[in-house]
Amino acid sequence: MKALILVGGFGTRLRPLTLSKPKPIVEFANKPSVIHQIEALVKVGVDEVVLAVNYQPELMSACMKEWEVKLGVKITYSKESEPLGTAGPLALARAHLDDGQPFFVLNSDVICEFPFGDMLKFHKAHGGEGTIFVTKVDEPSKYGVVLADEKGRIQQFVEKPKVFVGNKINAGLYIFNTSVLDRIKPQPTSIEKEIFPAMAGEGQLYSMVLPGFWMDVGQPRDFLLGTGLYLKSLEHRKAPELSSGKGFHGGVLIDPSAKIGQNCVIGPDVTIGPNCVVGDGVRLKQCVLLEGVTVGNNSWIHNSIVGWQSVVGKWVRIQNISVLGQDVQIADELFINGGAILPHKSLSESVPEPAIIM
Repeated sequence: MKALILVGGFGTRLRPLTLSKPKPIVEFANKPSVIHQIEALVKVGVDEVVLAVNYQPELMSACMKEWEVKLGVKITYSKESEPLGTAGPLALARAHLDDGQPFFVLNSDVICEFPFGDMLKFHKAHGGEGTIFVTKVDEPSKYGVVLADEKGRIQQFVEKPKVFVGNKINAGLYIFNTSVLDRIKPQPTSIEKEIFPAMAGEGQLYSMVLPGFWMDVGQPRDFLLGTGLYLKSLEHRKAPELSSGKGFHGGVLIDPSAKIGQNCVIGPDVTIGPNCVVGDGVRLKQCVLLEGVTVGNNSWIHNSIVGWQSVVGKWVRIQNISVLGQDVQIADELFINGGAILPHKSLSESVPEPAIIM
């Protein structure tokens, strides 16, 4: 089986992290975010994954080489010379996908438990041309709502309804028969606005409710929320890789190479990447430390992301969805409140109000 993952965006919503790496290889829970998807695809028999790339393809392919070997999967690239939307990349990659078997299509921003085996079984059972996962949301007026009958056959899409019509939205995970490729030309096309309504009109598109959590992690606030949901899922499954014991609270994922000082309080919802050094008396809560971060004694980091090789001084307080890019240096005793700090910056003054530090 084949799969296509849409990784072509510039990742502007996740800056300043994406100034250093393409968004799909920014580490989520200590591995490139797209690898969570590829691992799940391999488990259901996918042997070739096509990445529809546009931004920094060289960095992407360099990162993927080791994972190809680790996961035993072929990873190929379909390079867009111009952005082709969410449907055009399928036509561009037709030579890879058109082998007569159903194939998966994923938005790379999505994180969930990826029950692709159940999806494939449902798709084959209903016999239609396509299946999309839908997820329930609390505020459907912000989204396009999917309306389907009791068998899952999609009847209508309602964009940002003013009155309640349903609470299920497109989760960005699909499976199609290869006949769908005849609907799409290699030009900028929206799969959601142009292809899906036509398929639904012919009774060829079905929906399946995604169990468990779901999050689009394409911007810092949601990246942090998604990290918390992912760690709670690991807790529920009693995953052995989570840290426990004195000083740890809730879901905490720490790379074995990281060094943690004495008298720290860590969690809930914290990931600490490879080769990080956390000093004594540090408090970490709902935050992400990417590879090679150093945090000085008695600092406090909450609801924030600290980029690769950054150094946080002693007695520093970082909060309110602050995002430090790669190699940011924060002097002792500073207060960072909602700061987006570009790579390779050294700060000697506090950021008391949300601001972009260039």
